[in-house]
Amino acid sequence: MADIVLATLNAKYLHAAFGLRYLHANLGPLQPRAQIAEFDINQRPLDIAGAILASSPRILGLGVYIWNVSQTTEVLAVLKKIRPDIIVILGGPEVSFETESQAIVALADHVITGEADLKFAEVCLSLLDQSKTPPTPLPKIIHAPIPDVSALTLPYSLYTPADLAHRIVYVEVSRGCPFTCEFCLSSLDIPVRQFALPAFLNEMDQLIKRGLTRFKFVDRTFNLNIATSRAILEFFLERYQPGFFFHFEMIPDRLPLELRAVIARFPPGALQFEVGIQTFNPEVGRLISRRQNEERLNDHFRFLRQETGVHIHADLIVGLPGESLESFGAGFDRLVALGPQEIQVGILKRLRGTPITRHDAEWQMIYSPQPPYEILQNKLLDFATLQRLRRFARFWDLLGNSGNFVQSLPLLWTAPSPGSPGASPASPFQRFLELSDWLYNRLGRTDTIALGRLAEALHHFLAVESGLGHTRVAAAIWKDWQQAGRRDPPESLRPYLDLKNSPAAIPPRSRLPRRQARHLGAADN
Repeated sequence: MADIVLATLNAKYLHAAFGLRYLHANLGPLQPRAQIAEFDINQRPLDIAGAILASSPRILGLGVYIWNVSQTTEVLAVLKKIRPDIIVILGGPEVSFETESQAIVALADHVITGEADLKFAEVCLSLLDQSKTPPTPLPKIIHAPIPDVSALTLPYSLYTPADLAHRIVYVEVSRGCPFTCEFCLSSLDIPVRQFALPAFLNEMDQLIKRGLTRFKFVDRTFNLNIATSRAILEFFLERYQPGFFFHFEMIPDRLPLELRAVIARFPPGALQFEVGIQTFNPEVGRLISRRQNEERLNDHFRFLRQETGVHIHADLIVGLPGESLESFGAGFDRLVALGPQEIQVGILKRLRGTPITRHDAEWQMIYSPQPPYEILQNKLLDFATLQRLRRFARFWDLLGNSGNFVQSLPLLWTAPSPGSPGASPASPFQRFLELSDWLYNRLGRTDTIALGRLAEALHHFLAVESGLGHTRVAAAIWKDWQQAGRRDPPESLRPYLDLKNSPAAIPPRSRLPRRQARHLGAADN
């Protein structure tokens, strides 16, 4: 039983709700009267409602995000039918803008917009204070001013041993973003606020002592303050143990020598940098208020790939205003040439409150009315083309990003066909788009595809459709298969393999995340 229940629906069980822990840590005298209840979007809304009701809360705080708003609305509808007296307070980025049009807002008693770390406690104190008769009514929409991060109680002690052992643990040393990219909610958080470094590092030290080995930083621009970035990297390097893994979001064209020096000292696979490229088209970049120095970007990629063991996860966005199919394809090819281990092909979303909507009329931007509000078509990309690119993105994640086909997939664009041995390398984008179309026609779906069936389809496309020959392709896929620690090849490969003289499967580097371990293992061979 608890007077206050803090709840949200995570995208997966694997994700630990960082925001709930901040709210709980900053409840002050109300903290003993509160509990955290985490669910995920794959659970039935009735079951979630039942679990919340079992705690008999007086106040329910719900974290609402683009990935859970539909399911959370169902949960809230049930709760209000059964216990209309529960005071429901919503918060989170999905309900911080355009509140007047949202069904979930209509069901709630209050909505706190903005960063609610301190405001939530203030509202709860007011609602639970019985000394005022009659109590002072609170408005439905309550705006939270940007909090001074130095006044916040850090939440890291609220991660449980189970969280540390089995879930993604999020940390942050700063909030806000100095850039104004129009598709991103962070563009609205212009002030970049730094947490006090000594207190933060002390909390990280405690997490390490409690057994945490994987840290995911949510800072939008970790390498903005070079002195802080270097201090944090050196702190982790001094305490490094095999299996440690650190994820950072980095500005792609900001990597000075003093930061390079410490990055290069990390063991291979210990660091992952998420690098937001989004577009290589300078005119599109101008339209969405995104600037980057491509010469420095190219140099930084070269350094990271040739002189470090950093795992690079780079982002491109489909559907930006002014970006044609040809323009996106050219950007994809440029990024492939830079050699990141992963390329996340994202579909543009119209996040509530972002200024990307100013292009709606000129570029005929049409978005889905349902979360996650992805672009359906625009002036340069019709609906059918965007559907092709959605399939492209999904198949690229399965084949290009997963680490399962590191040796074999590049044959698609690097190996000349037998009939044209002197031909120049093909466009990775064009060749993979052909493969994507062929896979969809053959398999009829982009999800729940068994890995063996995917490998057999790739084998057929490379060997037969692309004319590379069964023996060569089967050998490459079999090498990938073994690199991931698998012993039995897909059935279609067997006739073309010398299994008696084949080397044993290579055990995966199990201390690293699986996907990163596969890429690292392939780089070693």
